[in-house]
Amino acid sequence: MIASLSGEVLSIALDHAVIECGGVGYQFLATPKTLATLIRGDHARVMTSMTVKEDARTLYGFTNDEDRAMFHQLQAVSGLGPKLAIACLSVLDAREIAVAISNGDAKKLQTIPGVGKRMSERMALELKDKVNNFIGTPDASDSETTATQTGLPVGSGAIVDTVVEALVGLGFTEKAARPVVESHVAESKTPEKLETATVLRASLSALSGSK
Repeated sequence: MIASLSGEVLSIALDHAVIECGGVGYQFLATPKTLATLIRGDHARVMTSMTVKEDARTLYGFTNDEDRAMFHQLQAVSGLGPKLAIACLSVLDAREIAVAISNGDAKKLQTIPGVGKRMSERMALELKDKVNNFIGTPDASDSETTATQTGLPVGSGAIVDTVVEALVGLGFTEKAARPVVESHVAESKTPEKLETATVLRASLSALSGSK
């Protein structure tokens, strides 16, 4: 099992990156937040988890043990595989997922693409007593304060910061990226349903078209 990667970052894409270790490039899938911490050409270390199927072996990368632990914990739910687990962590961090599960907040869980009413109820039922250790993780209060000060929808501050970091990691400057991301978020008619991946794709498209 490959538990971590440490080496030069060779490439970064919207949903994956490649790190060279001992002359071999390892591709891993990751959330926008994780990818935002990487810079091409720099040395980086990521925690990893490998899933093995008959036709493929897939690596998933994480910046910390908490996210990786939640990735594993989520897959204990019936019918919830690694792709949906990484989708959960792309929208909510480990603590937010744990709080939603602990509170039985099905509406919050359903903001995750692929999680419908039945799956959200199953997550809350099957994991309710297994996520308390994640709830002590720091929250995103600073990001929410920033969102309020800039006039953005409440709850969008963390998304803006995550997407801007991801775009910087992809080669754009923060000066160019932040106004585009904030504009897209501010124009949303359903801010409570904003998803990091959706905002990232829209902002990337706008920035690429302006070049």
